[in-house]
Amino acid sequence: MLTILSAAVVLGVLIFVHELGHFITAKWVDIEVPRFSIGFGPKVLGFRRGETEYVLSLLPLGGYVKMAGMEEMEPIEGGGSAAATTQQPTAPQAEATTHKPRSSRDFESKTIAQRTLVISAGVIMNLLFAYVVFALIGMVWGVPKAPDAVLGNIVEEYLPEGAEQLAGLPAGLRLTHLGDERIQTMDDLRVVFSTARSGPMVVVFEGMEPIAIEIPSSDSARQGLIAAFEPVIENEAVLDSVVEDSRAEEAGFLAGDRIISANGRPIGSWQQFGHAIEESPEQPLAVTVLRDSDTVSLTVVPERRTVGDRGYGRIGVTTQPPVLTVEREHLGPGAALGYGFTETWRWVALTVDVLTGIFSGRMSPRSVGGPILITQISGEAARAGFETFLTFMALLSVNLAVLNILPIPVLDGGHLVFLLVEAVRGRPISIESRIRLTKVGMVLIFALMAFALGNDIVRWIGI
Repeated sequence: MLTILSAAVVLGVLIFVHELGHFITAKWVDIEVPRFSIGFGPKVLGFRRGETEYVLSLLPLGGYVKMAGMEEMEPIEGGGSAAATTQQPTAPQAEATTHKPRSSRDFESKTIAQRTLVISAGVIMNLLFAYVVFALIGMVWGVPKAPDAVLGNIVEEYLPEGAEQLAGLPAGLRLTHLGDERIQTMDDLRVVFSTARSGPMVVVFEGMEPIAIEIPSSDSARQGLIAAFEPVIENEAVLDSVVEDSRAEEAGFLAGDRIISANGRPIGSWQQFGHAIEESPEQPLAVTVLRDSDTVSLTVVPERRTVGDRGYGRIGVTTQPPVLTVEREHLGPGAALGYGFTETWRWVALTVDVLTGIFSGRMSPRSVGGPILITQISGEAARAGFETFLTFMALLSVNLAVLNILPIPVLDGGHLVFLLVEAVRGRPISIESRIRLTKVGMVLIFALMAFALGNDIVRWIGI
């Protein structure tokens, strides 16, 4: 139930924000607005105030602001029948067909600049919403400081095919570049690996020769590559559990043992102990542990496992997951406004990069998500806390803004193209042409929605 309610809040708020932009600017330039709808299709609830009917419609996958003089495009974002040829044409076609006179409050009676503002206002409002949310997070919760791109460990099991050359790197190396991208934090690494074209990439650590790896095409393999890069984590080297019939159990390790040293080297963290085990496949490893108040000496021979042609050791022990204390910097009003702008722009750029990567073949189209994925993430974000929920809404708002500006009839970007053509040629595109193009746009949008839904189903069933 929480997941469904969370998704309803996310979609409802973002659709409302987008349509409110169209509505406010339409009223501001004195365009008549007969209807403001959240959702498409039959009306479920509604009321009238003044000239406008405010409704909640059956299908919650969008919304529209119906404006006088745009009946042939009804509604502004594709709700209703886009092919309603019986609707009123604009003035250039009035001589050929008998229709009611155009009102001074019709959309088409306004200047190109006014109409451009009205069409662009939905995208602007989505970006403004994200900007305000990011700025608010900076002031209220503070800006989390991402871990520096300093290697704590490479988890060999997570390395995908083509990245085996990374196995065995020592802790403490500072990552400086992935391909042509400069890396400063682990967040930078995550973004680059997530959006990079599949194929060869050079990984550069400070003071080392570049390492050539292959970026995998599948999403799961990319996530494994990201997870393989552990930041420096200073968690205690205390055993939480010992796997039954493992090398550790044979050697006499017990849950609760605190590791003091391995082969004579002091151990101060779990990562240090992990390195000692990995470096000793099928070789005796002398370990000193503190058990209650006693010091106990044990010898274990780590089991050999392989990644490519390299072996590493495992003994069958676990520790408690580290409690990561994320440092945060609380921003003042001025700094928060700057942070809101830079964060919004960063996500706009990343969204554009992902879209161009999908269309160019650089990225897998499997990364496209639909309503099921949005619903799932909404629920997870709500459970993670209000800050995470707001952040997800801001990111989705940026996505909606970028998608809406695509030059596809039905979307805002398509309407802007119509206005650009009108500005260049001095007269609008005919209603018949706009109707035909709108039909094509609707087919494209429905095809994209079907594809995204198919991706959701594939992820859901785990194919």
